[in-house]
Amino acid sequence: MQKHARVVVIGGGVVGTSVLYHLAKRGWKDVLLIERKELAAGSSWHAAGAIHTLNGDPNVAQLQKYTVNLYQEIQEVSGHDVGLHMTGGIVLAGTKERMDWLRLAHGRGRYLGMDTEIISPSEAKKVMPLIDEKYFVGALYDPFEGYIAPEGVVQAYGKAAKVKGAELSLRNRVIETNQRSDGTWDVVTEQGTVQAEIVINCGGLWAREVGRMAGLELPVLAMEHHYIITEDMPEVIDANKSMGKEIPVALDCEGEMYLRQERMGMLLGTYEPNCRPWSPKTAPWTFDRELLPHDMDRIAPMLEVGFTQHFPAFQRAGIRTIVNGPFTFAPDGNPLVGPVRGLQNYWVACGVMAGFCQGGGVGLAISNWLVDGDPGYDIWGMDVARYGDWATLNYTNAKVRENYARRFRIRFPNEELPVGRPHKTTPIYDQLKSAGAVMGDAYGLEHSLWFAPKGEKAEDVFSFRRSNDFKHVGAECAAVRSGVGVLEISNFAKYRVTEDKKNPGAAEAWLNHMLANRVPKAGRMILTPMLNEFGRIIGDFTLANLNGREFYIFGSGIAQQYHMRWFEHHAVPGVRVEQLDLGLQGLQIAGPKSRDLLQRLVGDEIDVSNTALSFMSFRFMNIGHFPALVGRVTFTGEMGFEMWVKPEYMKPLYDLVWKCGADMGLVHFGGRALNSMRLEKSWGIWSRDYRPIYTPDEAALDRFVSVQKPEFIGRDAVIRAREIGAGKAGGAKQYLQVFTVEAKDADVIGDEPIWLGNEVVGWVTSGGYAHQVKKSVAFGYLKHGAVDVNARYEVEILGEKCAAKITAEPLYDPKGEKMRG
Repeated sequence: MQKHARVVVIGGGVVGTSVLYHLAKRGWKDVLLIERKELAAGSSWHAAGAIHTLNGDPNVAQLQKYTVNLYQEIQEVSGHDVGLHMTGGIVLAGTKERMDWLRLAHGRGRYLGMDTEIISPSEAKKVMPLIDEKYFVGALYDPFEGYIAPEGVVQAYGKAAKVKGAELSLRNRVIETNQRSDGTWDVVTEQGTVQAEIVINCGGLWAREVGRMAGLELPVLAMEHHYIITEDMPEVIDANKSMGKEIPVALDCEGEMYLRQERMGMLLGTYEPNCRPWSPKTAPWTFDRELLPHDMDRIAPMLEVGFTQHFPAFQRAGIRTIVNGPFTFAPDGNPLVGPVRGLQNYWVACGVMAGFCQGGGVGLAISNWLVDGDPGYDIWGMDVARYGDWATLNYTNAKVRENYARRFRIRFPNEELPVGRPHKTTPIYDQLKSAGAVMGDAYGLEHSLWFAPKGEKAEDVFSFRRSNDFKHVGAECAAVRSGVGVLEISNFAKYRVTEDKKNPGAAEAWLNHMLANRVPKAGRMILTPMLNEFGRIIGDFTLANLNGREFYIFGSGIAQQYHMRWFEHHAVPGVRVEQLDLGLQGLQIAGPKSRDLLQRLVGDEIDVSNTALSFMSFRFMNIGHFPALVGRVTFTGEMGFEMWVKPEYMKPLYDLVWKCGADMGLVHFGGRALNSMRLEKSWGIWSRDYRPIYTPDEAALDRFVSVQKPEFIGRDAVIRAREIGAGKAGGAKQYLQVFTVEAKDADVIGDEPIWLGNEVVGWVTSGGYAHQVKKSVAFGYLKHGAVDVNARYEVEILGEKCAAKITAEPLYDPKGEKMRG
């Protein structure tokens, strides 16, 4: 075995071999895969093998489409048959809500170039003759689905990688991974030690154990999973003859099962609510191409529905094989991909439960990221940085079980999942709950969504349409717009940037390098994007300069690990960046009476007039007895103030706010009201409207990019794109617009297609109902050449096209006079 490699890939399943192939394809020849046994010896060999593009995240769906297209390529390169059967696929709906979900998926597929079709139960019966159509209300048909031979795919990836120059070391378990002082890794194996510049953990069932070798606890858990294979079925033989092709892959969500043809019989698998983890604490290294004892009682309820109701032909079928094997999940069901914060040159590609749908895309993204410095796709939903050390072993166990049990359940846009909660709370959590708060969960942290009045149930009624919170969110918006409201903002990300005394000016210089806008003067704040080297948006921040030496960055709470990884990658001597997290907590007061409330809070000795504390000011002051940082800014579009304190002051500050504000008509408001109010101001948000596939010019953030600065990350790319010109390769290709939509009882959720005539010209990124102006609003990107302020667009909501029009200025207070007053 070689002694040095540019990259060592640990794990020889579908993901590891895909990563190896893609790196070799990009020209990285000195890459080595190390596998403890044979290729596909973990969970890949016993996978059911169905392939499809349907996914709730359109960015993941794109990578799944790439994966399916890739199979012909690796078969040709390797000369190894992957067993590809493109049978088409059907997703069956048993309820009205499921049909809404399918209409959303169908609409999403329009702008992704997917040729799906909504069909009736009788049409579904023609496509999938084994169903009893009386149990279904409709279906979604996708011709671009089918199945593969799992072991054939893994072997093809491995052989294709070798053709491209990669190496494989089999029957050679990794025992240790030890990092050297220069950032490279010693990968210690049974056959010797390899020095690797980069390690990629593709350990599959053993990814957690491989991670522990480097001191990393990955949030993954393996679950037992059953499927059965029937003996030959006359109904299958007859259907093949009459249709002239195989029976399509089928997904029966209400039955919680999936099906595909296997020879002249059928394969049927289930995701049972009564699920069971495999080796929840430590995966045994001795497990080798084994199956687990089957437990038919556990899956009997699903089999009964399938055999006696939905697919009655199964009543007459004998069972040839029962498979129960483990495969891994992350807490949200998406893969864990990318470089690990705090572990230089250590990458992961694991938790890929749909490996034969997503493995090709994961390999592509990893190779692009390593070779080019960017994954080439928006993979936020897969990025390992969405989790931190708060995702403990027990938390992961609970959330993975929940995710597995809900695999085929609808996740409504207003639905918060209950398991493992509350996980992280602030000192005022109980008081907010007592005040009627309906809480949300943002990657472990509880935060208020809306408040139920006394006598109303503090819970959501799940729906794709406007629900029971609608009027109460509207009341919260009205109260803020006319008086004053308070919102906890501890779920915002907070970072402190300071400099050594020996390096005056170092912090400001570093911030000017990292961020696209100019650093503000002491006592001031600015809004600024953060760009990567390609000029794309990787952050959207408020930057506050306290005193010229101490700075604060405020951003999206869900992206803290993501952004800290970037900050640390660009660290310089003499500058310290701290992730404050819940070490700094906050309240926001907003509304025309907010200054009066702040004046009561600080007392007469501190002047908070517009002259003393103007818009976008930032300063230290005492609020009551409590030291606080105060910023003159809110995301509501009203006059408002953010107050930041250490956690030990949070509860007493909250109590003081209510003591001083009760007689002013102070109200609680939650995140949904905040979202409604930001829509009225045409303000986008990170992770929805601003993402790493957009440039600031495309996202209408160009006014916050100071190319007059001599240098910052992404500056050259921004200038180059402007010189090239819009619509040309390398120039702007899409533009963020704000639309008013003639919606009925449902507003946009995100990812709906935008039509101009008979053509899909864009896609929705976010939206909702703007209560103050009483309009449904959608944010979305239009392709270059499709922007026309006078045009009549249509946004497809739950299968219905709704008239839409671009709004050229904010719907509420377009000149921003109220927030500056």
